[in-house]
Amino acid sequence: MRNICIIFLLSIIISLTAFGFVGRNDGQTVQGKEYLRIHIRADSNEDEAQAVKYTVRDRVVEYLTPLVAEYEDMEEAKKGIRSRLAEIENVAKKTLQEEGFSYGARAQIKQEYFPTRVYDEYVLSAGEYTALILELGKGKGDNWWCVVYPPLCFAATNTNVIYKSKIKEIIENWKKNP
Repeated sequence: MRNICIIFLLSIIISLTAFGFVGRNDGQTVQGKEYLRIHIRADSNEDEAQAVKYTVRDRVVEYLTPLVAEYEDMEEAKKGIRSRLAEIENVAKKTLQEEGFSYGARAQIKQEYFPTRVYDEYVLSAGEYTALILELGKGKGDNWWCVVYPPLCFAATNTNVIYKSKIKEIIENWKKNP
């Protein structure tokens, strides 16, 4: 009986997903309003440019982590990050110089299209998102992206954001009380 219930529940979930009732957004990304993403573009696809992109990423994430931990909502995060764009650029430029690169960096916040992305258990559907864009040099190389707010990629210690999967919660509760 228990196996039949599990199969039935999974069938409903699959059916709803297949017919677009779960997570359907008709071309609009509802989640996009809730996330501030970060997009770091390398100067080029040369090995050195790609390697320094990750060094810059590490330093920028280190700089942003304590700030992001204090933001209470998306608007506060955008305002806080926007007020620190020059400092973010300086972190990136200093890192590039220390690593022997003569090109600079430009930081801005703007709307940008992102493909579907999976962060551990969380899926952000494709669509327009507000993002911190950090271009290194020409910004023509492969990029790295993640989520600044809520801090899915940041090791923030003081965040009040709790993520839950309602389906996972239902299944776990059902397993506990068959």
